[in-house]
Amino acid sequence: MKPRVLPILNALGCLVLTGLVLVQWKKEHALVGEVVALEAELGTARVQAAEEAARAAGLVRDIAVLKESIEALQKSAEQSAGALAAKEIEASGLQAETTAARDQLKVWEEAIAVRDARLRELDKELAATRARLDEAIARLKEAGAR
Repeated sequence: MKPRVLPILNALGCLVLTGLVLVQWKKEHALVGEVVALEAELGTARVQAAEEAARAAGLVRDIAVLKESIEALQKSAEQSAGALAAKEIEASGLQAETTAARDQLKVWEEAIAVRDARLRELDKELAATRARLDEAIARLKEAGAR
């Protein structure tokens, strides 16, 4: 019996080994499918990482541009504030000059009014003097004609 048992055991061993090979083959086939899926995910992740890196670089550039714009606006605002202060000082000076000129104009108008009144008086006096002179000339002519 021993000689017959060995071929049966051998056949059973071959069947067991064939089953083990099939189980290992199925596991390997499943693992290969998982590896392919993971490699596809890795490729997608790499593409997404590259896109995010490009987006991050763009955002960094945008932030740098915004910082420069803010600095330029701040400098412009400071310059405008300085110019505004200078214009306010100039406006105050011009307003003071205008007020002084108006005051001086009033003084001149009053002086002109006084001068005009004096000229009217002198004109009246001159007219009266001329009338007396004409009278005197008329008397002299009368006296000379006599």
